[in-house]
Amino acid sequence: MLARLSIRDIVLIERLDIEFSRGLAVLTGETGAGKSILLDAFALALGGRGDAGLVRHGAEQGQVTATFDVPKGHPAARILAENGLDDTGEMILRRVQLADGRTRAFINDQAISVQTLKAVGAVLVEIHGQHDERALVDASTHRQLLDAFAGHEKDVAALEALWDIRRTAGTALDEHRAGMERAAREADYLRHASQELKALAPKEGEETELANRRTTMMQGEKVATDLREAQEAIGGSHSPVSALSAAVRRLERRAANAPALIEPAVKAIDIAINALEEADQHLHAALAATDFDPAELERIEERLFALRAASRKYSTPVDLLAALAAQYAGDVALIDAGADQLKKLEAAAAEADKRYAAAATKLSAARSKAAEKLNKAVNAELAPLKLERAKFMTQVESNAAAPGPQGIDRVEFWVQTNPGTKPGPMMKVASGGELSRFLLALKVVLADRGSAPTLVFDEIDTGVGGAVADAIGSRLARLAGKVQVMAVTHAPQVAARASQHLLISKDALDKGKRVATRVNALAADHRREEIARMLAGAEITAEARAAAERLLRAAS
Repeated sequence: MLARLSIRDIVLIERLDIEFSRGLAVLTGETGAGKSILLDAFALALGGRGDAGLVRHGAEQGQVTATFDVPKGHPAARILAENGLDDTGEMILRRVQLADGRTRAFINDQAISVQTLKAVGAVLVEIHGQHDERALVDASTHRQLLDAFAGHEKDVAALEALWDIRRTAGTALDEHRAGMERAAREADYLRHASQELKALAPKEGEETELANRRTTMMQGEKVATDLREAQEAIGGSHSPVSALSAAVRRLERRAANAPALIEPAVKAIDIAINALEEADQHLHAALAATDFDPAELERIEERLFALRAASRKYSTPVDLLAALAAQYAGDVALIDAGADQLKKLEAAAAEADKRYAAAATKLSAARSKAAEKLNKAVNAELAPLKLERAKFMTQVESNAAAPGPQGIDRVEFWVQTNPGTKPGPMMKVASGGELSRFLLALKVVLADRGSAPTLVFDEIDTGVGGAVADAIGSRLARLAGKVQVMAVTHAPQVAARASQHLLISKDALDKGKRVATRVNALAADHRREEIARMLAGAEITAEARAAAERLLRAAS
């Protein structure tokens, strides 16, 4: 899964590129060689807390890049899609740490928030250390892990769908009840208002139309006399049209004698006659428009008065009275038909609640059975890890009065480290070394279910040796058959199980003026030598080399 880790200008590291293979990769080296720096840098790339102290002395900034091969449908790809980021299959997480303390985050060279980087990093890699407070020790993840172990994913998805139906039905019922209660409190007023507005029958835009009509009628009354006088002058008994027409006829009879003199005058008089006739038509139309029934004007004024009185009474613009009338009519209908609708909604809500409760109860029972199987499987792994007196237990507390999208259960992993002691939450009861081995046992049982595709174990073999260390190495190797595993270790038994062995060392540069951390992949001979060093210490003996060879053969 993790293809490459590239580090630039981090404390004790100028430039470092690590290629990771599938399976179990171990990182070994003497104390102080820089293993913790590597893990801090890796955590930074995954969205961990930034620290200006990580930047190499003299550099303005440092950066860490982690490259992953992510299959389609992986949660990390979904997070990218939700944030509008491109998914190319290869996911490149990059974090820049500036010397002034600021940091910048990128995925596939697209700038993102640290929160998004952290969310993606959390589903790609889990780092387990002696004092790690994430991953399996986070009680909020235990129900999901139990469901993953039991294969309950489809049941949980179905229950979430029933929860949504139940919530929607409940919301519809609550809203209807609230509407009925509101309407009931105002029933008398609503009925009166609805009837009054129904009788008034207001229309949108009616006020403007009536006001314009009234204005036209009132103005027409004032100008009617002048219009009649003008019409009389142009088309009445004193109209010049008859005299002008007679004059044109006389001139036309003389036109043959002097056409050049007469024809222009005839044309001009014709134009004047036509203009007078057109003016007479306009005056007739204007007079017709001013001719109105006084009773109609009275009706218009009464209608306007009624509309504006209703507007004041209901504190609503006249143009919105029609909408208000429809609202009141709906409220009255709700009162009249609300009881029947309430019964239907109550029945729907009860049915949705019943279906959810049945599914939640069934899933709760399945979780209890799965918890027993998980307990048995994890406890079977404890004895070889020198936890033979310890006991792992999955607490499933069901409370039907506190339902949720994933059911009615609260799940938490508890342990009892010794007979007679009080069991309690794993994080609170187990010591550092015990916690690491409990986590390893859990991870071996869960394998690739409910797990990030890359797991990092930081010195989980601290304080153990011999058969226990060998048991830890065996389980890490088994786990690496399902997911990619990296382990920082001081145990030769663990190192011998690795498919990739990386040596962390510290080299002197500039004639001893400064040092730098290096990481080298070891070939077979060098690997045997490193395991011999882990067995013997500073002076590597022939016996240590022989023992290292035996460990390697036994692990192969």
